[in-house]
Amino acid sequence: MFHTQSQIGPARLIDILKAAESAARAIPPAFPLEATVAVNPFLGQTGEDLATAAARLERVAGVRIFQKRSDYAAGIADGRISDEDLADALSASVYSGKPATIEALKAHALASEAEDASRALPTVADLAAEATGTDWPSLIEKTFGLWAAGQFDWGQALWSPAPGSEAFAAWRAWATHDLTPEIAGLSGFCAHVVQAPDTTERAILRAADALGLSEAAAETVFHRLYMDLGGWSQHARWLLWQAELVGESDQTLADMLAIRLIWEEALLAHVPGIAGKWQETVAAHAAPVTPSDSQIALAILQDAADRAHQRRLIADLDGASDAKPRPALQAAFCIDVRSEVFRRALESVDTSIETIGFAGFFGLPIAHKAHGSDVLEAHLPVLLNPGMETTGHVQAADENRVRIAARTMRAWGRFRQAAVSSFAFVEAAGPLYGWKLVRDALGKGGDAPQPDPLPQVVGGMSAEAKADTGAAVLKAMSLTEDHGRIVLLLGHGGQAANNPHDSAYHCGACGGYTGEVSARVLAVLLNDPETRAGLAGRGVNVPEDTLFVAGLHNTTTDDITIYEDGLPQQRAGELRTVRDWLGAAAGIARAERAVKLPGSKPETVAARALNWAEVRPEWGLAGCAAFIAAPRNATTGKDLGGRAFLHSYDWRADDGFGTLELIITAPVVVASWISLQYYGSSVAPDVFGGGNKLIHNVVGGIGVIEGNSGRLRPGLPWQTVHDGEKLMHEPLRLSVMIEAPREAILDVLERHPDVRALFDNGWLHLFALKDGKVDGRYLPGLTWFEEGPADLAA
Repeated sequence: MFHTQSQIGPARLIDILKAAESAARAIPPAFPLEATVAVNPFLGQTGEDLATAAARLERVAGVRIFQKRSDYAAGIADGRISDEDLADALSASVYSGKPATIEALKAHALASEAEDASRALPTVADLAAEATGTDWPSLIEKTFGLWAAGQFDWGQALWSPAPGSEAFAAWRAWATHDLTPEIAGLSGFCAHVVQAPDTTERAILRAADALGLSEAAAETVFHRLYMDLGGWSQHARWLLWQAELVGESDQTLADMLAIRLIWEEALLAHVPGIAGKWQETVAAHAAPVTPSDSQIALAILQDAADRAHQRRLIADLDGASDAKPRPALQAAFCIDVRSEVFRRALESVDTSIETIGFAGFFGLPIAHKAHGSDVLEAHLPVLLNPGMETTGHVQAADENRVRIAARTMRAWGRFRQAAVSSFAFVEAAGPLYGWKLVRDALGKGGDAPQPDPLPQVVGGMSAEAKADTGAAVLKAMSLTEDHGRIVLLLGHGGQAANNPHDSAYHCGACGGYTGEVSARVLAVLLNDPETRAGLAGRGVNVPEDTLFVAGLHNTTTDDITIYEDGLPQQRAGELRTVRDWLGAAAGIARAERAVKLPGSKPETVAARALNWAEVRPEWGLAGCAAFIAAPRNATTGKDLGGRAFLHSYDWRADDGFGTLELIITAPVVVASWISLQYYGSSVAPDVFGGGNKLIHNVVGGIGVIEGNSGRLRPGLPWQTVHDGEKLMHEPLRLSVMIEAPREAILDVLERHPDVRALFDNGWLHLFALKDGKVDGRYLPGLTWFEEGPADLAA
């Protein structure tokens, strides 16, 4: 991303640009609205533990990353957090500055919240605002946001100031004509921009010299400025993420740092009286990032809260149930925590039903072009690159009809919004929208999206490729034998009206799209005679009468769509029975979910999907707290409250532990992103949350702002985690439980140091299971706590 050139400067340039690179890597990406996926907001801090990350983020963002002290105190008072939990957490802490006793730790929980008041180290803009009375940070936020909204627009705006140009050059062209800073009192700012170096690296180096930045201070100074830009920095980080997935790079993050430094440079020259305070700030940035005693205590209290949930979960996992005979129905759901409720409900309907958990893209690395579209959608986890392309395109006549209709709607939309025609449109056509408003207000305005034509693999697949792919998927699902007569492959997606974040309710494993395409492609593939003929030779034994059926679980309504896709008519009777079972399970699931949805009853849950004024159509993945990879009989009949990702895995069928490696390095990591995004949006909503849905405005088609200007808001809206009175997501770090030999788990961690860091630094907890019971707790340094389940649950 940053490029050094020997003619620009000596070793200092290298050090400053390295600091800028490190600061950029500390920023998490924010994915655009059309395919929103959860992102760990602490992605750049996973090399540190929670207490150290707290100290760093307080310095650069003024944010606290723990629950309120009163929340910990309440948990201790009502017994949810026991003395044993506190003692174990205290014992596990490696800090010398930790409280000496449980009583001293409890005193921290009872201390005033005022002790946690934190403020980021000031920017030059902050100091200048204090000295002059002009709110320079707000002015920078508004002018930068106005420029960025046009620069990064995805087609929402009717025009863009400099389409296709690099960000730094585009901003300089903009800023030389923007008189807002000069009107506010920053005289000569336009000239200052003109005189700035014309390359990003030179601009950063010149500003670093003007600001007196030492190499030791530069990294957190730069990190502070990136955090000051909010979601715009995270969007730029996403551009870099996307580029690096295909072996390229992107300069936008560096450009943003140069832009922000030019503002700092100008304000320091404009208000020279703040130079002394600024040098004190630089010295504070140069100091090592070290957690305070208070941050250490809060990190221990958070660990105790995590252990309290683990204690209850361990008690629930009291051993595997007996194996069942061949099921009539096996239903494979995405591991998404919302499916835990439906799976439990479905299995309660009939004893001949078994459910399976697997990542919702079903192991197919698909890039898909939907019906009537040439946009290539990546229907797979964002950690991976697509390996096959599918299309929903059909016969030319129908395809052309869909495309013409889409173009007509786009033209109509632009006509409605254009500067010249918008007012006339309201006068002439406004009354015609009266019925639509009434209909939408009554919750009658939306319909479930209609399925596209059956997706086709572009270029087809050879018989060998079909068999290889089918065998690989079924082995990864631990589904190599004992298949049911019907195997239902269920993708999932949410449904909501008037919700810019609707893709966040879809499948994270499918890149923020629904799982429809993956499920349908896999079902057709596994029913293909060429695939079936080659499975036995690859160690997968599928009975001749097994039928794979694709479906989609609507997580907002709990309705299940079954895709016909060439299903044999002679199996229609069995499929009617399956639909009856699914309908009964949906009623049970809705009744359970209704209790937690404000103002909802079982019979009104589905209506939330059609209500354009509903800010909480469903709770999404709020409450997620555990990831369990084990045979289903380890969790069958256990009420896990819709809080666990359940991944089916049988280590005995995993030759070489390749599937174990895949689970730990992909689904576990994605689940950790989800868990930590919900955590961050709950404990630090001002920095890591998406703000208030009621005042959101979509910007550029990529994100939202609150009000009419300012910074892009990443993360989850407040209504996603809070019901108006209390948090609906309990901020806990994910507990990962895997039924596999301990040495096999350690071998995977040893070969994947980035994943190991998540466990060694406490961003995730890891447990080994044996026969459905917890057998050991992972400790940093590739070791295990050897005690048995009774001791772990104490």
